[in-house]
Amino acid sequence: MAHVKRGVTGRARHKKVLGLAKGYRGRAKSSFRVAIEKVEKGLRYAYRDRRAKKRNFRALWIQRINAGAREAGLTYSQFMNGLRLAGVTLDRKMLADIAMREPAAFKAIVAQARDALPKA
Repeated sequence: MAHVKRGVTGRARHKKVLGLAKGYRGRAKSSFRVAIEKVEKGLRYAYRDRRAKKRNFRALWIQRINAGAREAGLTYSQFMNGLRLAGVTLDRKMLADIAMREPAAFKAIVAQARDALPKA
């Protein structure tokens, strides 16, 4: 069996983990043993939150659209149904942006959605 010297690969592994731990507090950034635990946990959070971010933004957009629609006298669900019936294909991200930055344009979109709703 050949003799294996492990200094190079071990150092590379330590450097990689400590590089990922940059910016952590205390021993988490300098001690390999602590850093590896923190980095693994951080990577788990990053993986989970890449998916959660999409949910959070969608919820934020819906809140903004709802607020703008209610100012114009419709609920969120009525507004979205009216848009669908009117054939408007703006997504929630764009609608929320318009509601925040250009209230007059958003009111015009709400009017278009209201006109498409069946009269009750």
